[in-house]
Amino acid sequence: MNKRLFYYLFAVLCTVTLFTSCSDDDDNGKGDDQTEVADISGNYKGNLVVSINEHPADPISQVISITKSGNQTSQVVLSLKNFSFGGQLVGDIEVPCMVEEREGIQSFSGQKNLTFTTPFGQLLGTLPTSVNGTVKDGKISMKIGVTVTALEQVVDVDFDGNKMTGNESSEAKILSFTFDTSVEANAVVSSVPVINDENGTIAFEVENASNDDLKKLVPTIEVSAKATVNPASKTEVDFSSGSVVFTVVAEDGSSKKYTASISGNTSIVNNDFETWVPESHKPTVGSALTYDIPEGWRTSNPGIVEMKSMVGEKPWSVLKVTDSERNSSVAQIQTIDSDGKSILMFKIPKVTAGSLFLGNWKTNATNTLNSTKFGVEYDNSLGKPVAVKGWYKYESGKDYYTCEAPYMTNCPNATKVEGQEYVDEYSIKVSLYTTEEFDNTTYVDCLTGEEGEKNFYASSRVVAKGGVEGGSTDGQWKEFTITLDYGDKEFDSNQKYRFAIVCSSSKDGDKFWGAPGSKLWVDDIEVIYKK
Repeated sequence: MNKRLFYYLFAVLCTVTLFTSCSDDDDNGKGDDQTEVADISGNYKGNLVVSINEHPADPISQVISITKSGNQTSQVVLSLKNFSFGGQLVGDIEVPCMVEEREGIQSFSGQKNLTFTTPFGQLLGTLPTSVNGTVKDGKISMKIGVTVTALEQVVDVDFDGNKMTGNESSEAKILSFTFDTSVEANAVVSSVPVINDENGTIAFEVENASNDDLKKLVPTIEVSAKATVNPASKTEVDFSSGSVVFTVVAEDGSSKKYTASISGNTSIVNNDFETWVPESHKPTVGSALTYDIPEGWRTSNPGIVEMKSMVGEKPWSVLKVTDSERNSSVAQIQTIDSDGKSILMFKIPKVTAGSLFLGNWKTNATNTLNSTKFGVEYDNSLGKPVAVKGWYKYESGKDYYTCEAPYMTNCPNATKVEGQEYVDEYSIKVSLYTTEEFDNTTYVDCLTGEEGEKNFYASSRVVAKGGVEGGSTDGQWKEFTITLDYGDKEFDSNQKYRFAIVCSSSKDGDKFWGAPGSKLWVDDIEVIYKK
């Protein structure tokens, strides 16, 4: 498990109220005649830094509240209620502490072995936790230490702040969000951003924007008085994933999140795979990694980033290579051996098929097939899509693995099988499907790699589809043409559509079946339209 697993855990831990209260029946060995110390209750605002095995993350603006209950100020309990991580409830954290005073400095310390009763909390086991801190003249300095025995990790949380007056503003709003037209990078923005304060969303459109263009947008943001926003106003922001979350922190430390997303970038890419651009992915566990993707497309490489922290170095599932026969750059899609492991809530498959697709990636740690959001907004002015053509080459891997259903549960335990029916094959599938509204924030309107009604190829929302699949081409490049079959359905120029092309190095990769080492190369993919 990556050392940075608990960056997220303690970033969330410290975003809720942290407070102290008296303990009348636990004096940690001190007598009832304990000398009273100065009252340190109040709210403290400052910076929090989380370190895993002495590797610190970036500082986080944070408010900590210390509340006294009862009459004694020398006995406290450091408490955290309803702590959650990765959307999973862990439970309540409480650590008893003693407060002492010497030469005008109040010191507090305590320790406790923490256990949890929630299903996810139980997975973490027993966590020995210590708290140490001081307060002097309204300034607080505190450290929380947690030993994660199961993962051989030590988590340190450092906080330094100042006592607040109690009159600080709690307003955390984005008042305006604009793109200065004098900034060259903002030329692709084609509409005035619309702020929905109630929903915490900001929407704007771009026109003919490349992935590279979207990485350099510079919004100008006005927020409530004495509030701050991150990412900051007038700085380059990467919108290549389609959306960015902006966090506004009020003067009193309360916060609100706004999701700014792009709508209306509807061009369908006809790609020769000559232009590749860098993309960075921040996994659920671990630090961000950067890889290259063909402009206008998405890949399964974020999935490789997600598992690298748990299974070590693995090759990228999609990468740029030069092919002498094509005399150009092409996309290589490959199936990898990802070892197969079960770690906490994570299921790491033995076989991970590579995929290149039109759409987006939104990590779902417990259901990886829901991470691939297949389909981009289709521009109806292009006309009716009737076919997709291109070039491909395929090489099957040697050893084929399968697992039993339910596949997501059993994918770490795939076993090698033999027989003529167990030879890996590629798959290239295309679909056009309907949507009521384009959600370019969470992409909940997108169909995915899941089974049934959620599947981009099998759902009743699919209006037209087609595909090709097959085995080894003996090192030869072959041309393919996929004719879209509309069946008894019609193309309606007034209907909203998403359009998906999905190229996979193992046709049964959605069941986590396949042969590590299988490779699919594709080049010069083109969409044919009929007006």
